[in-house]
Amino acid sequence: MSLSKIHVQAQDFDAAAEAAALARGRTDVGALVSFVGLCRDEAGTLQSLELEHYPGMAEEEIARIVGEAARRWPLLGVTVIHRAGRILPGEQIVLVVCASAHRAAAFSAAEFLMDFLKSRAPFWKKEHRADGGQGDWVAAKDADEAALERWRE
Repeated sequence: MSLSKIHVQAQDFDAAAEAAALARGRTDVGALVSFVGLCRDEAGTLQSLELEHYPGMAEEEIARIVGEAARRWPLLGVTVIHRAGRILPGEQIVLVVCASAHRAAAFSAAEFLMDFLKSRAPFWKKEHRADGGQGDWVAAKDADEAALERWRE
């Protein structure tokens, strides 16, 4: 794989600009698949979501997962941006962009990366409730673990 970008940052990102940057000047890219994860308001009960991480460790684990995707599919580039800090409902949390010569590889790699980011990336999420009540740390969901299982070799 010729290009990968991995960032954990507090500030928002421009998904379209990131996707364009990955393909700019490239004539070998035939497919660009992107996914943007947004913060939900959980039916009006969530005021914000706070994401914590260990700087360096999170990026290293994301890079490991990106490397695994590149071993499984013929990727030409990957961008992963994950936000940390306080995020409000409706705001972007995560971006995954995968470039490949063909769409199947780009789609599969993007889905693979999101399944791993959702369940294995070292981020801790705490909910801040809209009613001012005590927020909880978000536990891994069984559905996320089940989605991850299909990628086991």
